[in-house]
Amino acid sequence: VTDALTNTEQMYGELPWDNMMNPDSVKYMQAAMILPNGTKLKDVLTTEQYTKLNNYLKKAMQVDLSSPQVEAQMGSMTPMAITNQLTLLSFMMKHMGEFDPTNTFDQYFQAQAKKNNEFVGGLETVAFQTETLFKSFPMSRQIELLMCFLDHTSFIEQMNEKMANAFYAQDLDALKAAMDEKRNNSCDNKPEEDELIIYSRNASWLAQMPGIMAAKPTFFAVGAGHLPGKKGVLEGLRNLGYTVEGVQ
Repeated sequence: VTDALTNTEQMYGELPWDNMMNPDSVKYMQAAMILPNGTKLKDVLTTEQYTKLNNYLKKAMQVDLSSPQVEAQMGSMTPMAITNQLTLLSFMMKHMGEFDPTNTFDQYFQAQAKKNNEFVGGLETVAFQTETLFKSFPMSRQIELLMCFLDHTSFIEQMNEKMANAFYAQDLDALKAAMDEKRNNSCDNKPEEDELIIYSRNASWLAQMPGIMAAKPTFFAVGAGHLPGKKGVLEGLRNLGYTVEGVQ
């Protein structure tokens, strides 16, 4: 992988990290994660749902939304943003000292490319990714998915462990199997949600990649969940006539 990065002439990620970290982008992303018009989580959740969320926070963090500091930090977040934060928190709790969410693979590869004086580009814009990941689901569905996390935390933790293990084992079939595991209830991703979050984005990237590669030999680094399956990026590249091989 290091040789591939050194021997290519440019690097593309989902987003250029510098674009994500500029003040305007950070402000835009933060705004997308906040409920509108001064609304609070306690306004959109029922008393039972709010209590369930507080019980989880108390267990995970020893404090809940009754704390002014926690309420100020999390009390106005959208259910979607809260679910993402809790998913990350649950993984970190099981991997204390092993996982640093502020130092990602994206950052690593883009930093290495810069050291090599390579151009770093992105397949998406900050605005598009923010709108897709944080604003595309209606409020009722966001609340439903938050409750799914709180009601089925162990299932989600096990799924994330399987995905992480498959990733480190470089086993794309196992990764796809973990992503596709079903509970056979409303907590499962709907086909249109998978299309929005994964497959339509894959198609957009595949439309861009030939032109990018034709310009210069390119190192791409995207989320591993976008790689496997018939609608994955690897099979998409094969369908476009490219030879796709694993690094030996």
